[in-house]
Amino acid sequence: MLRPSTSIPRRGRGPLWRDPALRALIVQIVLFAALALFIVFIVDNTLSNLAQRGINTGFDFLDQRAGFGISQTLVEYTSNSSYGRTFIIGLLNTLLVSVLGIVAATIIGFVVGISRLSSNWLVAKLAAAYVETFRNIPLLVQILFWYYAVLQALPSPRQSLSLFDLFFFNARGVEAPSPQPLPGFDLTLIALAVAVAATLGLAVFARRRQIRTGRALPMYRIGAAIIVGLPLLVFLVSGSPLDWSVPELSGFNFSGGITLIPELAALWVALSIYTAAFIAEIVRSGIMSVPKGQTEAAQSLGLRGNITMRKIVIPQAMRVIVPQLTSEYLNLTKNSSLATAIGYPDLVAVFAGTTLNQTGQAIEIIAMTMGVYLTISLIVSLLMNLYNSRIQLKER
Repeated sequence: MLRPSTSIPRRGRGPLWRDPALRALIVQIVLFAALALFIVFIVDNTLSNLAQRGINTGFDFLDQRAGFGISQTLVEYTSNSSYGRTFIIGLLNTLLVSVLGIVAATIIGFVVGISRLSSNWLVAKLAAAYVETFRNIPLLVQILFWYYAVLQALPSPRQSLSLFDLFFFNARGVEAPSPQPLPGFDLTLIALAVAVAATLGLAVFARRRQIRTGRALPMYRIGAAIIVGLPLLVFLVSGSPLDWSVPELSGFNFSGGITLIPELAALWVALSIYTAAFIAEIVRSGIMSVPKGQTEAAQSLGLRGNITMRKIVIPQAMRVIVPQLTSEYLNLTKNSSLATAIGYPDLVAVFAGTTLNQTGQAIEIIAMTMGVYLTISLIVSLLMNLYNSRIQLKER
């Protein structure tokens, strides 16, 4: 007796144009080709227009003589230096104020953010007043305030305000002693590098030891003792291979020492205070995201408040804080371009400003400036993402 077949007949694969994966690939190829053609059209059209107006393109102008001075330089520079040198000067000045601002804003922001949650009424209200005041005043206004209303109101160099006859404050900036390395100072630097490496190695050992035995080492005190003590010991044994250049009034200005120009000081203070107000709120929200039971459990174990905050609350809050903190670091770096309002020689003022006006190479200069800010932002994001991936909870 024959039984009817119950097997399902196999369907053919069908035409290729019904394959979802193939259709998606074709759409991506078409979109990529359209974008490439659009970019080629824009570039070709721009070059044609520039050629019709007799405007030369290219980066040959970077080798030409600049012919103007810059108030602050971290590397050697004269008016005979090239435009390429002005690009480096502007880049270094931008990185300088960005790094200083990130460090100061982070410290101030964490202190204010933790203070907002203080049980002390006065401390909490002062922290709240700081946040509500500085985050609601435009950054440009704050920069102008610190520069014109505060620093430019200082006396002339002859009537400088003195601190221990070592630091002098006047309208031209802050004069401070500068170290002058002597032969043998390299040993101190080597000792510092060795101390840092030894501290990092000891920190790894202490962490593994704590996981294995539950015993913690006071790494903050041990690390500080190693990093400070070893270079200091080498410094003293080698006969103090370091001299100090003290600023002295000579005529209408100071000679010797190092000068912190008022433009840098005003920009640094404004960026730090403004960004710290936002970081404080980020820190506060991160701490509040940690379940209250964590703090109660620490208190039941007899842990002190500072230990609870440092060892239990902050490490867990960092998982919430870091992603938002990355955005504030990026904003601070980009906001440093407002330095052109007070004449601080950053990348925008020196390269996208003076150099652009003298050479007329707008496309090349603006493209390089945009590329620098994009590169800095991507590097900051990469570093913060790497750190964020390390502190995230991982399943075992």
